[in-house]
Amino acid sequence: MARVIEVSREKFEELVSEALDTIPPDLTRAMSNVVVTVVDDPPEPHLLGLYTGVPLTERGDWYSAVLPDRIEIYRNPICQICDTEDDVIDEVRITVVHEVGHHFGIDDARLHELGW
Repeated sequence: MARVIEVSREKFEELVSEALDTIPPDLTRAMSNVVVTVVDDPPEPHLLGLYTGVPLTERGDWYSAVLPDRIEIYRNPICQICDTEDDVIDEVRITVVHEVGHHFGIDDARLHELGW
């Protein structure tokens, strides 16, 4: 049986925060009406993160008084696929950047081409 890496929720939230800090300031300033949260388990198996909302590239004059977009980073599946805590750190960063990319309107195919 494979060993699951144990990372406390508090530590995992710190890793997500640190990953967000690696995003260039020009991009973080452009992020708008979005909240990033840590959730233990995904709504569907095998998801590591999920972006829900209206990407910046699709917002128009009609976009006002809406609930924030959500980026959820799933702690348990990330810990389950990693062999070491360093792997968790790397996977959290990849997942955070990937989901932030969706906020900017970048689709999965392009994100994978870019290595995210």
